[in-house]
Amino acid sequence: MVLLTRKIEFSASHRYHNPNFSAEENHRVFGKCNNPHGHGHNYTLEVTVAGEPDPVTGMVLDLKELKEILEREVMQRMDHRHLNYEVPELAGQIPTCENIARVIWNLLEPKITQGKLHRVRLYESPDLFADCYRNGASGTGN
Repeated sequence: MVLLTRKIEFSASHRYHNPNFSAEENHRVFGKCNNPHGHGHNYTLEVTVAGEPDPVTGMVLDLKELKEILEREVMQRMDHRHLNYEVPELAGQIPTCENIARVIWNLLEPKITQGKLHRVRLYESPDLFADCYRNGASGTGN
């Protein structure tokens, strides 16, 4: 088995806020990430697909197709967006790095037909990332 990883970058803003918390509790739990106007990140996404290289092409999957999937499912949906308000798949969730990684997994897994989605790694900053290897409740992000 071979693991093949493609990396893309996108920029987005978000706010950590739990509507069930008081303003004080939100500030205590989320600190500056609870800024009412949100804050932004330059995210780096690594998508790893596992499989056996095709004996004819030598590739685990068509890299052009993977690039098109990432453009359609991630970039068009999340790049230069406010994740709380403009990404329906994140509705009702706090858009933490962990939750965004799960949503991306849900978006990509059914679209990757050559090989198998192995890992989604989302960097929120150079020293913070979340890995998603599988998702329990398909399509719900939970």
